[in-house]
Amino acid sequence: MARIPRYIAVEGPIGVGKTSLAKRLAETFNYDIVLEKPEDNPFLERFYRNPKQHALATQLFFLFQRAQQLQELKQDDLFEPVRIADFLIDKDMLFARQNLDPDEFQLYQNVYQHLTIDAPVPELVIYLQAPTQILLQRIQKRGIAAEQTIEADYLSRLNDAYTTFFHYYDRSPLLIVNSTELDLVRHDEDYQQLVNQIMTAPQGVHYFNPKPTLL
Repeated sequence: MARIPRYIAVEGPIGVGKTSLAKRLAETFNYDIVLEKPEDNPFLERFYRNPKQHALATQLFFLFQRAQQLQELKQDDLFEPVRIADFLIDKDMLFARQNLDPDEFQLYQNVYQHLTIDAPVPELVIYLQAPTQILLQRIQKRGIAAEQTIEADYLSRLNDAYTTFFHYYDRSPLLIVNSTELDLVRHDEDYQQLVNQIMTAPQGVHYFNPKPTLL
């Protein structure tokens, strides 16, 4: 009998739809949900306007926020309530490498190592992929004011960094989803195919690239 993973993290670059998918999965499986809260970061909008000046403060705020969320998971007993998260704390280092200069990155690494030693490991990570142009279109469509200044070059570098990161990721079973033509929120058939894949709880790395549902 298939066993649903009890802790699932949904990941991917800005605009790929990880939060929307995480919310729908939580509703389907009746799981608690743990979400990133970018709207709580007072430095984020300033970072998008002036990345060099505000990168360190932005990254440290997110790191402290996520570490606290994951610590609360452990205190609540991770394996009692089941959960979906729309972030993987390991990816914080990915953003830091992209955004910080060498001295700032060294400082960030020291803080990161102290905060994430005991971070719980998901039973499944879902990595959503899409080309940079698709990400830009989705960012523009959802219309979050702070994101409208994101440049294509930055998003492209970030997208490439995600690809590299998950090429080597081996801490959890990994399901890589090509979301370019899929609508996992509004198209029930697309979504149900993904749920069926999750229900198999595969070990290792697997790819989900079905033919999309036609409108």
